[in-house]
Amino acid sequence: MRYVTFRAKEAGQPARLGAVVGERVVDLPALAAWAGQLPGGEQAPLPLTMMGLIQAGPPAWLASQQVLHRALGEGWLEQPSAAGPLAWPLVQAKLLPPLPRPMSIRDFYAFESHVASARAARGKDMPPVWYELPTFYFSNAHAAFGPEEEIRIPRYSQMLDYELEVACVIGQGGRDIPVDRAGAFIFGYMVFNDWSARDRQRREMEIGLGPAKGKDFASSFGPAIVTPDELEDRSTDRPGVYDLVMTARVNGQERSRGNWRDIHYSFGEMIAYASDEVFLLPGEVLGSGTVGSGSLLELTGGQGPWLQPGDVVELEIERLGILRNTIGAGRGPSGASGQQAS
Repeated sequence: MRYVTFRAKEAGQPARLGAVVGERVVDLPALAAWAGQLPGGEQAPLPLTMMGLIQAGPPAWLASQQVLHRALGEGWLEQPSAAGPLAWPLVQAKLLPPLPRPMSIRDFYAFESHVASARAARGKDMPPVWYELPTFYFSNAHAAFGPEEEIRIPRYSQMLDYELEVACVIGQGGRDIPVDRAGAFIFGYMVFNDWSARDRQRREMEIGLGPAKGKDFASSFGPAIVTPDELEDRSTDRPGVYDLVMTARVNGQERSRGNWRDIHYSFGEMIAYASDEVFLLPGEVLGSGTVGSGSLLELTGGQGPWLQPGDVVELEIERLGILRNTIGAGRGPSGASGQQAS
């Protein structure tokens, strides 16, 4: 399944839970309601939101898959519905962040190549402890942006950067989750852009605590949450790791290329570490950290040039889709200087 949160472009339409099928987005709650009214219909209603679906658990996930498969097999989407359209052309829908309000965002540091390159730009070697702990920081769960949304340069920054990452969404809660069982706790995956204000981040990292405001202003996700079964043929022998190419383009020019399979810590290991003595809850998000070469920081040795107003940034991961955002002008920079960020 390719789950999305969308809003029809007609005025006054609420955000809805949907699924992308080809060039259409299906309104899953409307479809379930319509199916339940058919003669002999036994379809249970579906939650209206992505968070509601995730929290409803596997029975609701299975019900959404079954009603969609039945609709496609029996041609329901072409039939009129008194409740309104059951599906919309993608061009008539606005895709929002798939999970508009995550429970939390933990962003890890799991690609060795990125860590090594970022530290080399500061004249530093890899710390041995990195190979012992899959560390993370908490990002701002209330600053989630979706596809095609404008990302404004923070007024305190002149050094805006993208970061090409993949994120997993926790589907079932648990504590002290073993690595070999972690896959059962994953609802799906999505493209993640961890926007970075490098100048503010440089100053924060001098203190030895952070990043904070250097990462606080925006995270982009989308276009969809893709369930693990869609990726099964590209899986590896490590839980939560797939052989999928990751690329970044700025104004149509490819700048970054890597592969998910090159990650040092699997999502299974990240989930095990995050859940150590802590309950992970449905709707929490774990980011991978930046893939090797997946930022301007690495590509330019921290010297820039950086993103400018009007630039279009596209992050693409095979099977997960393209996450596109345009850079908007901020309210006037108050830039800073310091050591290289990572």
